[in-house]
Amino acid sequence: MSVSVSGWGRTAPSTARLIRPRSPEEAVAALQACGERGGIARGLGRAYGDAAQNAGGAVLDMTGMDRVHAIDADAGTVLCDAGVSLHRLMEVLLPLGWFVPVTPGTRYVTVGGAIGADIHGKNHHGSGSFSRHVMAVELLTADGTVHAVERGTPLFDATAGGMGLTGVILAATLQLQPVETSLMTVDTERATDLDDLMARLTASDHRYRYSVAWIDLLARGASMGRSVLTRGDHAPLDALPARARRAPLTFRPGQLPSAPRFLPEGLLGRKSVGLFNELWYRKAPRLRVGELQKMSTFFHPLDGVPHWNRVYGRGGFVQYQFVVGYGKEEALRRIVRRISERGCPSFLAVLKRFGEGDPGWLSFPMPGWTLALDIPANLPGLGAFLDELDEEVAASDGRVYLAKDSRLRPEMLAAMYPRLDDFRALRADLDPRGVFRSDLSRRLAL
Repeated sequence: MSVSVSGWGRTAPSTARLIRPRSPEEAVAALQACGERGGIARGLGRAYGDAAQNAGGAVLDMTGMDRVHAIDADAGTVLCDAGVSLHRLMEVLLPLGWFVPVTPGTRYVTVGGAIGADIHGKNHHGSGSFSRHVMAVELLTADGTVHAVERGTPLFDATAGGMGLTGVILAATLQLQPVETSLMTVDTERATDLDDLMARLTASDHRYRYSVAWIDLLARGASMGRSVLTRGDHAPLDALPARARRAPLTFRPGQLPSAPRFLPEGLLGRKSVGLFNELWYRKAPRLRVGELQKMSTFFHPLDGVPHWNRVYGRGGFVQYQFVVGYGKEEALRRIVRRISERGCPSFLAVLKRFGEGDPGWLSFPMPGWTLALDIPANLPGLGAFLDELDEEVAASDGRVYLAKDSRLRPEMLAAMYPRLDDFRALRADLDPRGVFRSDLSRRLAL
């Protein structure tokens, strides 16, 4: 079946043949049927750009392989198929007192996608990225062989963050995070500008498991980079009121109506986003500590609005995320100033601190500051502006996140990812016929 496939940003869709295997045997057969244009695995479609697209080729929809095979409730490990979502894992694991070790801003990603993109969350400064908590994977390679790939091997390091280009992840064994409740204890505070924000994060992030800052990228002058800083940890049982202790591990995320299918273009312009940002900043408390929140509220607020990506209209949006190292704060200031002066209407902009990076050769996180922002794709001159930011990031020894990218120029890649040649060499040896391909791999010559 041929279908039009796009990333979550809804830009640059392409047509591919969709195959949905439901077992390892069917995955092997699907791989053999990919044809000359090759194939790429796809999960729940939350990569923002073209990483899980394959124009004229095959896309393997892995959501049909969604079984949880074994849980060791004593050791805190789970063996599951790659098509299992983090949402499903939370439903299964929370009643047992366990939580996924790393979650991004949505729980609707698959385990295979989490490994392929080596996702990160609000706890990277202490817990690293997703692959740090993966003990082993079952990987289907281009020759039709299924390998048991353990952490610490070159093939594991190429696969973690490898955007599905080393093979199809069939299953994984994960180490979990113990929790006493399904609630979070959260501290919220306002930062008056970018320097104030960085100072607060630097001084006290070590006291929190999770930390993130929403940042107003339309604020200028003395208010440039003003932010709302939200940090927290899993609430212990004794922090809950008596009534809530009767069912402390209940997981019932709420949901609002879906975003309309069609919205007028230009709805999220500078004026509307500027008003939203002003109201969001003003309504935030100057300081509030110890608030109890649902996990879904703290980790995944946008999951409560199905298809929220439609609010950007037919043109879709670009999410741009980069990281620059510690000691490169002036580069971060320059980039934030340029975004502010350019008037990029982003109401979903977050700043975080990364801790030590993990061994994945194309893994995005590195010690430093990471900023992510959503921008309507139809903003005039956006492509040229982001090209300039890429150059600024690369000159500061930083990098952009491939799982969110949809427009990076290939010549920028080597400057951002020093293990790129190793990745390409392993791919050439493992997959000499180029069975695994995607729109992203063609665009960036991966």
